[in-house]
Amino acid sequence: MEESFVKEKQKKDDEEKHISSNTRSDVIIDCHTKEEEEEEAAPTIVEEAPLRQKTKRVATLDAFRGLTIVLMILVDDAGGAYSRIDHSPWNGCTLADFVMPFFLFIVGVAIALAFKKIPSLKTGVMKISLRTIKLVFWGLILQGGYSHAPDDLQYGVDMKHIRWCGILQRIALVYFVVAMIEAFTTIGKPRVILDHGHFSIFTAYRWIGGFAAFVIYIIITYALYVPNWSFSVLEDDQLLHHYTVVCGVRGHLGPACNAVGHVDRQVWGINHLYSYPVWIRHKDCTFSAPDEGPLRDDAPSWCLAPFEPEGLLSSVSAILSGTIGIHYGHVLLHFKTHSQRLKQWVAMGFGFFIIGIILHFTNAIPINKQLYSLSYVCFTAGAAGIVFSGFYILIDVWGFRKPFLFLEWIGMNAMLVFVMAAQGIFAAFINGWYYKDPENSLVHWIQKHVFINVWHSRKLGTLLYVIFAEIAFWAIVAGILHKLRVYWKL
Repeated sequence: MEESFVKEKQKKDDEEKHISSNTRSDVIIDCHTKEEEEEEAAPTIVEEAPLRQKTKRVATLDAFRGLTIVLMILVDDAGGAYSRIDHSPWNGCTLADFVMPFFLFIVGVAIALAFKKIPSLKTGVMKISLRTIKLVFWGLILQGGYSHAPDDLQYGVDMKHIRWCGILQRIALVYFVVAMIEAFTTIGKPRVILDHGHFSIFTAYRWIGGFAAFVIYIIITYALYVPNWSFSVLEDDQLLHHYTVVCGVRGHLGPACNAVGHVDRQVWGINHLYSYPVWIRHKDCTFSAPDEGPLRDDAPSWCLAPFEPEGLLSSVSAILSGTIGIHYGHVLLHFKTHSQRLKQWVAMGFGFFIIGIILHFTNAIPINKQLYSLSYVCFTAGAAGIVFSGFYILIDVWGFRKPFLFLEWIGMNAMLVFVMAAQGIFAAFINGWYYKDPENSLVHWIQKHVFINVWHSRKLGTLLYVIFAEIAFWAIVAGILHKLRVYWKL
């Protein structure tokens, strides 16, 4: 009897040990809502201590996404006052130039995590296709020319001049390509088991999407012949002036004759490109560079031409940013301790960062956001990896979460804040209620009397308005919505 009892107890202990072992060896998924569980599950952290492990959600994911939205609001609405943080007129990198690659980086991280919860390839393909369509739809509405928010109280677009490209359209393309590759290589496949080697994570998953994008971009950029091209500008709302840009070159990386612009002119048509490119602040166009100013008398004709900063060929290059983000997500899934993850992330981040700097300062491939050059991919992806690692140390390792809660809240409702704040839809709604004159609205009154007049500076007043009346305001709104468990997901 006693012997039977001992054997039964030993068997029970063995079963509990087996369950505990399985818990340590698998990645635990935790979510905020049911919708997030389906779309973007996040792994929990496993502490260094192997016997008494604690688990919690990786808050860095939301905080980094929130940081990206905050940067977008800051540079979009304060960049006009402080051109040093606005997009670089051509070569170089400013604060605004980090926004797009940071977006694509965190999209890649999210893809790696979300696909662990999708039961079948068919379901995965349907989810990817539907989300891509939604992103393109909202991109066309917000940046295609239909919306004139926040200042112009009108809507509608002439289809002859609709802009087919934009921020959400680029995200849609990158998301579709990298998510489809991830779906076909992971869903329904056996769980990847890593070797003990330090580089095993690189061989466990295919970088085929990023590699193919890199090869296509490099070949077209340096081999495609760019002929002369023409465009027309309506001046004084009456006279239509025609200009011709002389090219006839290959591999040119300047504003006028690069392959990126040529591809967009051929695919979309010159009438469907962005009409206010940042190169208007280029030193060849104005003596006020990098600020806006009157055109030089000897300014080349291309200074007045349209150019698409989110064009087709540059978006192909952007696929590499999403691929790097997926790799960071795979590291998060497969490595169980802080030190293991950080070794991978920091080494890769600094590696890409240094490669980008070397390519730029040796003039081999300049850092250029408009072209989405290889050096730009490396430099910004490296910066994203370093910032992501820094957030991870501060928030998830050291536990300094409270100072970054506002970023988490914004990150959880990133689409809502992007549409309402970064795209000015909420401000446009408020501007629609004015007294006698469209300038007599609540938004204009707050800007002028609460910020600009108080500080006797349009630049400083604009910056403070963006920080407090936009970023802080939407952080509070996002926090309230989080408490109510309300999220806008695509």
